[in-house]
Amino acid sequence: MKVDLPIAFKAGDRVRVRTGEPDHHCRTPSFLRGKQGVVEEAAGIYRNPETLAYHKPGLPKQPLYLVRFAQSELWPGYRGRPGDTLAADIYEHWLEPAAKE
Repeated sequence: MKVDLPIAFKAGDRVRVRTGEPDHHCRTPSFLRGKQGVVEEAAGIYRNPETLAYHKPGLPKQPLYLVRFAQSELWPGYRGRPGDTLAADIYEHWLEPAAKE
């Protein structure tokens, strides 16, 4: 999808989901917080659901990314196939660049 507004990440970028426990509605699953993944694509720019949940306008809009995670990164002792992944939609304000390995 073509995204016209500036975005922080592009396909192939390694990212880390921020940690923390917000005291409000949150669309980022807790089991992904602190985990590293790879951006598959920028999915578009949308109103922020974390403020929309409180009947606010959801502004400023936030870029949304499809991020792919290795199952072995998410679940200690994962016994499935080594290449198994999980994809999740994550808003930009929950992402940061992953540490260089």
